[in-house]
Amino acid sequence: MTDYYEVSLKQQRQARLLQFEHFQTVEDYVETPGLLMDLFAREKPDVVVHLAAQAGVRYSIENPRSYLESNIVGTFELLEAGRAHPPQHMLLASTSSAYGANTEMPYRETDKADHQMSFYAATKKATENMAHSYAHLFDLPVTMFRFFTVYGPWGRPDMALFRFTKAILKGRAIDVYNYGDMKRDFTYVEDLVEAIRLLIDVPPARPAEGEAVAAGDSLSPVAPWRVVNIGNSDAVQLTDFIKAIEEATGRKAERNLMPMQAGDVPATWADAELLKSLTGYAPGTSVGEGVAKFVKWYREYYRDQ
Repeated sequence: MTDYYEVSLKQQRQARLLQFEHFQTVEDYVETPGLLMDLFAREKPDVVVHLAAQAGVRYSIENPRSYLESNIVGTFELLEAGRAHPPQHMLLASTSSAYGANTEMPYRETDKADHQMSFYAATKKATENMAHSYAHLFDLPVTMFRFFTVYGPWGRPDMALFRFTKAILKGRAIDVYNYGDMKRDFTYVEDLVEAIRLLIDVPPARPAEGEAVAAGDSLSPVAPWRVVNIGNSDAVQLTDFIKAIEEATGRKAERNLMPMQAGDVPATWADAELLKSLTGYAPGTSVGEGVAKFVKWYREYYRDQ
């Protein structure tokens, strides 16, 4: 429950989860020494889906240590717990920001990703490498998934959709970076959840000695480890995204056109063929549909504010 953004929103999310009989919560930091080790020892999980991290490109410039502690040290604690009490499958969240300075699109999992543009991206790429080493050394089946601009109800207030919607509804101007010349592969949250759920059922297996990895598969030749894009496979112009918000709110946006921010990239675009080949599923919620669902939720959640 860090205060990176409003804690009350996190508490309301948790309250919804606590309505489910078998949901439990532990409020602590993933980087706390021994915390995850004790949880693994007690629960003996079959599957682990690791989503806890310090997110955000811009905040990593202001407070890089929080990324070091949560993302690097927290993932180390997780991998050590998995080493001691191996699950059948560990799935860890990474990010499309790992592709960094790559300009050839759509991004494919087999592309080199060596030039991250922010410390946030660097920490997430580091977790991919850390997980690969544990997969190789200790035969831990690990799937890393790279998110592509996830949005939807209950989302993060620091994301563009949240900030734009709030400003438009209050009659304030929105800050549009790179003068609007940006593209993002916007992925609706329910599509992301469906993809993760299906990936649970396809843990990677270490290739047999001399066995070739199939073309287009990011499976490691030396470990039960794979990285998978989860994206909508559609690079949407930022100006079109803003138009979708205007349509959903019924209001026009006043725009402050601004230069690119440090650490950001002008475009993201996922090749999601590997996800489809593994699970038979491809995200497909349109920006218009997803934005409308978010605006509806936003108006209901903040109706008294």
